[in-house]
Amino acid sequence: MAREFGQFILAIDGSALPARATIGGKAWSIAHMRSLDLPVPPAVVITTAVCHVYLESAALPKGLEAELDAAIAWLESATGRGFGASDRPLLVSVRSGAAISMPGMMDTVLNLGINDTTERALAAESGDDAFARDTHRRFLELYASIVLRLRQTLPDLGDGDPRVLRAAIGKLGAGKIPEDPRMQLSAAIKAVFASWNSRRAKHYRKHHGIEDSLGTAVTVQSMVFGNLDVRSGAGVLFSRNPLTGDTAPYGEYLHCAQGEDVVSGKFTPELLSALAEVLPEIYDQLVRAARTLEDANNDVQDIEFTVQQGQLFLLQTRSAKRAPQAAVRCAVEMVDEGRIEPATALSRVTADQVRSLLKPRLAQRAEEGARVLARGEPACQGVGRGVVVVDSDEAEILHAAGKDVVLARATTSPEDVHGIIASQAVITERGGSTSHAALVSRDLGKPSIVG
Repeated sequence: MAREFGQFILAIDGSALPARATIGGKAWSIAHMRSLDLPVPPAVVITTAVCHVYLESAALPKGLEAELDAAIAWLESATGRGFGASDRPLLVSVRSGAAISMPGMMDTVLNLGINDTTERALAAESGDDAFARDTHRRFLELYASIVLRLRQTLPDLGDGDPRVLRAAIGKLGAGKIPEDPRMQLSAAIKAVFASWNSRRAKHYRKHHGIEDSLGTAVTVQSMVFGNLDVRSGAGVLFSRNPLTGDTAPYGEYLHCAQGEDVVSGKFTPELLSALAEVLPEIYDQLVRAARTLEDANNDVQDIEFTVQQGQLFLLQTRSAKRAPQAAVRCAVEMVDEGRIEPATALSRVTADQVRSLLKPRLAQRAEEGARVLARGEPACQGVGRGVVVVDSDEAEILHAAGKDVVLARATTSPEDVHGIIASQAVITERGGSTSHAALVSRDLGKPSIVG
């Protein structure tokens, strides 16, 4: 039985695997990984029952604050750090997680618990003022966007003072960002619950036939820092190639970065071979973990990970969204390997994926006389044709009018899901094939080229 802090919050310690409907897929995967003795930062989960209360009443249930106190105390004990402390501070991520995977459709706040005091403490502990400033800046940007719902463009600080950013946020009328970590935490939890009813989440659920009544859990997990130094970074690993179904592991990695940099699509990461070159022992450990998780789940795994100063941490795992070709190949080969029954294999290939496979394909060589305009990384194979549009709202409007469109953006984010659904294909200037937008394109079987 997992440790309970009361009616609404559980420790994710690997001692039990509560129902996904109660703790969501993200927390379930953390509990499962911990039960397998894989390296996972300590975490607690606020159950989906709290989401239902919040969405009905716009308030957190009575007694939750006291449970949060106990849960934070448990995280402090597990990490040897203090939440809001002036020495060895504990920072946390606040992550959504529904029972059914909805990658990127709801919100996450990273580096929560940082303020002027804890920034100085991080700088002293790491010996790196720039790292502490970068961590503070990242928090302020996410908090302004997700909690304060600030949509204006904020100044690009580079390696500048986060206090300048905080002042700019105030001038834009978004209010004062709290320095008290507990106030930050309560506000972030509410914002993550509210993101269940975001426009993108509603579009995604409607398209996939997911019930609105499920709600999301919220996972509060101790932070690890991929932006700490040259032996740190973040990435995504698939236990098999989600584009082709090839059995070789596939993924992307960014040096000195946090996970949001990889999955947001704002940056174009390197192939996973970049990790193998600089930290071969970490790469080997990661691949072994991927095999363990695929064996345990009998399905292709999509694993988010962080490397902090040469130490590997797994943040979550889930069944991978895969392109139609990969879906068929993985299903067939997993039957041949004795992992799953034919009935299970059939359930993993949708009618839309079959229809996509039956559509025409371009030959390996372009037709004679065709001219290549641009090259990028494939996020999902296929052929798409239509009028090029650069705005997701316009793509949705033209699609509703019966026109075929191709969505072309500098980068796509989960906010573009309605445009991706409406388009015949997607191309982006930046981003990798493991970004949330690429996952959505594969999940929908939309031809997509990124970066």
